[in-house]
Amino acid sequence: MAELAALEDRKIRLANQRHGDDHGVNLGRLRDLAKRLKTQHELARRLWTTGDSAARLLAILICRPKAFERGELDAMLRAARSPKVQDWLVNYVVNKSPHAEQLRVAWSADPDPAVASAGWALTTERVIRNPDGLDLAALLEAIEANMKAAPPRLQWAMNECLGQIGIEHAEHRDRVIDIGERLGVLKDYPTPPGCTSPFVPIWVGEMVRRQAARAGG
Repeated sequence: MAELAALEDRKIRLANQRHGDDHGVNLGRLRDLAKRLKTQHELARRLWTTGDSAARLLAILICRPKAFERGELDAMLRAARSPKVQDWLVNYVVNKSPHAEQLRVAWSADPDPAVASAGWALTTERVIRNPDGLDLAALLEAIEANMKAAPPRLQWAMNECLGQIGIEHAEHRDRVIDIGERLGVLKDYPTPPGCTSPFVPIWVGEMVRRQAARAGG
């Protein structure tokens, strides 16, 4: 904890606070510390119990994902109110857990939008890597019905799922683009030069264009 405190940078904390995160540690230096510590699951558990976001990010990097029980992961997600901690927990731990599919289904239907956003993030991962068994048409119906009015964090997660369905599954692409056009979610999102807009019709079109260019090259 003393070493993490020494990594604290006020400018980084202020920048992170604008995105709802409450830590001031450079993530590159945090990863360097994790590489030095290597996997230490019990230390990871102790770091998590501190409640400190930087400590929890470090815990995620040095834990053994498959060592957590389903109930532990559920409790950890609900305690991870920082978006960065939640994102890392889902991507680096839950995705590698044997409980990922059960949690995906349970979390997607949770009334807490932060928890539901984690469920949608896991669904997006399946859309990309393991779509067999997913009812993509039903997912599109749910997105069409609920994304427009969803809270920002959940809306972003659903928008990512919508976009990836359009990118990865050509048979649903026209419907994905139509839903994106009609809902207009993130249409006016400020996008830096050189980056792709998260507005689904633009995003899907650009990713498909790049795929075609790579295939042609």
